[in-house]
Amino acid sequence: MLFDTHVHLNAEQFSEDLNEVIDRARMEGVQYMVVVGFDRPTIIKAMELIEEYDFIYASIGWHPVDAIDMRDEDLEWIEELAKHPKVVAIGEMGLDYYWDKSPKEVQQEVFRKQIQLAKKVKLPIVIHNREATADIVTILKEENAAEVGGIMHCFSGSVEVAKECVEMNFYISLGGPVTFKNAKKPKEVAQEIPLKKLLIETDCPYLAPHPYRGKRNEPSYVKLVAEQIAELKGLSYEEVSQVTTENAKILFGIN
Repeated sequence: MLFDTHVHLNAEQFSEDLNEVIDRARMEGVQYMVVVGFDRPTIIKAMELIEEYDFIYASIGWHPVDAIDMRDEDLEWIEELAKHPKVVAIGEMGLDYYWDKSPKEVQQEVFRKQIQLAKKVKLPIVIHNREATADIVTILKEENAAEVGGIMHCFSGSVEVAKECVEMNFYISLGGPVTFKNAKKPKEVAQEIPLKKLLIETDCPYLAPHPYRGKRNEPSYVKLVAEQIAELKGLSYEEVSQVTTENAKILFGIN
């Protein structure tokens, strides 16, 4: 039993063979997935997918790279869609200082607005962080994001930062990079953070785990993430898959 907490099955990379990709995931034991919409086209597609598949849920928000494109009506639209019973989180949201399309101050404003929206609709948040850890942590604290909690998606930071996020009511989600040979930080996080606070994801079609690194990622590969965490923690694969699935169901309010 596996729960892939972050997929982009709404990406064009899956337009040719989506059903086959989903079938492979189901064959590998993936019982639940959360598809993430981060702008108008991907949110629309995410909402279509949750209607079509009973085991797919959605998280909807606005990506920091595109923060400069977000209008107030987009936020109002997300708030309206969040009433759907299968919308289980707001995001992905956050800060991305690697790309410079959206100025930092614009990203921060849009990030804060989405945290406030999540608190209003009482849903957890999904955090995207690229080269912006200090500002992410500061904003989460200033906006009291612990009230709703959420996920540090595809976490790549230190054990110290992971522990700080756990204290703020966040789960640490690990993806393909934890399987990379030289990925020291994710491996340390997998070892040090209690299993009760870990989630697994693929972020497909991106960041495929070893031995598929560099190829298109897909939800069936989340099994490799669970196997790697089990090995690092000295636990059985069954325990890791069961506990991370229960963690996700608790966070997303899925019975």
